[in-house]
Amino acid sequence: MSNGIFGIGLSALQAAQRGLLVTGHNISNTATPGYTRQQVIQSTSDARATGSGFIGQGVQVDTVKRAYNQFLSRQVAQAGTESSQLETYFSQMKQIDSLLADSMGGSGLSPALQDFFGSLQEMATNPAEVASRQSMLSNAEMLVRQFHSMNSQLNEIQEGVNRQIENSTALINTLGAQIAKLNETIHMAESSANGQPANDLRDQRDELVAQLNDEVRATVVQSDGGYSVFLGGGQPLVMGSQASQLTARPSAMDADCLEIVHVMGGSSIPLKEANLDGGKLGGLLQFRNEIIDTVRNGLGRVAIGLAGTFNEQHRLGQDAQGNLGGDFFTTPGPVVAASTENTGSAVIDAEIVSYRDLDVSDYRLSFDGANYTLQPIRNGVEGTVQTFTTFPQTVDGVRLNLASGTVAAGDEFLIRPTAKGAGQIAVSVQDTDKIAAAAPIRTSAPATNTGTGRISAGTVNAPLPTDPNLQQAVTLTFTSATTFDVSGTGTGNPASVPFTAGGPITFNGWTVQITGTPQPGDTFSIGPNTDGVADNRNALLLGALQSSNTLAAGGASYRGAYGQLVSLMGNKTRELEVTAGAQAALLTQTRVLQQSEAGVNLDEEAANLLRYQQAYQAASKVIQTANQMFDALLEITR
Repeated sequence: MSNGIFGIGLSALQAAQRGLLVTGHNISNTATPGYTRQQVIQSTSDARATGSGFIGQGVQVDTVKRAYNQFLSRQVAQAGTESSQLETYFSQMKQIDSLLADSMGGSGLSPALQDFFGSLQEMATNPAEVASRQSMLSNAEMLVRQFHSMNSQLNEIQEGVNRQIENSTALINTLGAQIAKLNETIHMAESSANGQPANDLRDQRDELVAQLNDEVRATVVQSDGGYSVFLGGGQPLVMGSQASQLTARPSAMDADCLEIVHVMGGSSIPLKEANLDGGKLGGLLQFRNEIIDTVRNGLGRVAIGLAGTFNEQHRLGQDAQGNLGGDFFTTPGPVVAASTENTGSAVIDAEIVSYRDLDVSDYRLSFDGANYTLQPIRNGVEGTVQTFTTFPQTVDGVRLNLASGTVAAGDEFLIRPTAKGAGQIAVSVQDTDKIAAAAPIRTSAPATNTGTGRISAGTVNAPLPTDPNLQQAVTLTFTSATTFDVSGTGTGNPASVPFTAGGPITFNGWTVQITGTPQPGDTFSIGPNTDGVADNRNALLLGALQSSNTLAAGGASYRGAYGQLVSLMGNKTRELEVTAGAQAALLTQTRVLQQSEAGVNLDEEAANLLRYQQAYQAASKVIQTANQMFDALLEITR
């Protein structure tokens, strides 16, 4: 009887002792990241049948169990990967917002545009003054430097993103390798412990999975106690004790853009970025695809549109030396990159033919052996595919042509019309005398005219003064109520032109208007501007470009197009700020819910400590009583 009581007391003592050990373990790991509260699971030992009924045999400890809720853990991982992506996106977006917001201030792009056109207006007021002309050139250089500065900052941001992508990829590989190693360690530990769970090792593995979800969205599949981890597109990162690798390498289409490659079993497969969502890596990729290219292309369109349209008008003028105007700015052209995986020898040429119609999209051109497909990519979103079979083709103001070579099936090209605009714009004019402020023609009417006809100053027809007779002397003689005879050098000379009061009269590449009522025999002369140093007619037309809607298919001025970009980025930043904050709050709530079940509560553990202490003391008393009973039996037998 004493042996039975002794055994029951000993089992109670051991159970209480293990309860104290587990409770102490919980208390000591209160602040350990990823630790899950543990609890002792015990049951009664099989009762022994006697003539007086079944007599209990004490208690046994079955296992030590984690207070682990798989559903809540998955919710935390899901909320965590979403929060990490949004927070990363937002932190990067703040750089862009600061860059563009500063450029709207006292030393940015908008003030530089204003200063440039302000100096142009001043030169139009005093076209003969060298100081006014020099001020215009200086402000043009300042405007170009501002474009270059913003482009350089964008390059720095992109380089920083590339470094972070590489770091995130390396960390994902490290976490994957550690999870695979723990899979092996847990299997060995639990096999040697007759299947008892290795709770602390499992906590470590779950913490690694949580850290992995901070980097990229990962799905966990459990099998025989091991974890298989898959990325968003189903690519395996961990399979049992084996881990694959991710690597970041320059894209075949764009060397400045890193692509993520899945490496496993000697094969390398580029991953679709849409499948790599969630976590820091997903946020970095989304920011790069949706924002950096959008801002670069938007700035480039303003730079190229400004340079191109300004040059068009400048070429219609005359400089201080009496020559027709040349290009005032160097206009950057489109960039065409052939994929490094192309097998053909084709060279695709892209040329801007309409600055007004330029878009901020990039374009992916591919060939399937029979047809070409052109797909615009704007703000990271792929647009409607256009299909054609021959060149040349014009899209959004850009003409594409096959310059040389042969296209092979599967070949791809990336066309970026405005990407280099902000980085490559430059001032071509360095001599103040080369500024074409004057018009190359001059009109006049003799005082001997008897009618009330008045001739306008005349304008040169766009886009270029290609007519070789532009500055040839021409005389218009009024012969009837509806006709002027034309005399002088010119196409179709001698000729007659119809007349309507105030209507355009076009000849030799220029257009004039005659108002009033001329009389038969009245003459009007159009000829070269031989003394145009003080002439400001073309300068006034150049200044008018500031407020003209010359971009976005006639929907925006230079500053308006830039303002649209600033507004778009500002709204996006605010949107991310709100959504990132909301997601962070959701993550906090989910973690609180999960920790309410899995976390260590010190008050509860203190109560458990007291309970197990009392149980240990009571079990000791049982053993002491059994010992006394055994001694009494020995005393009787003596």
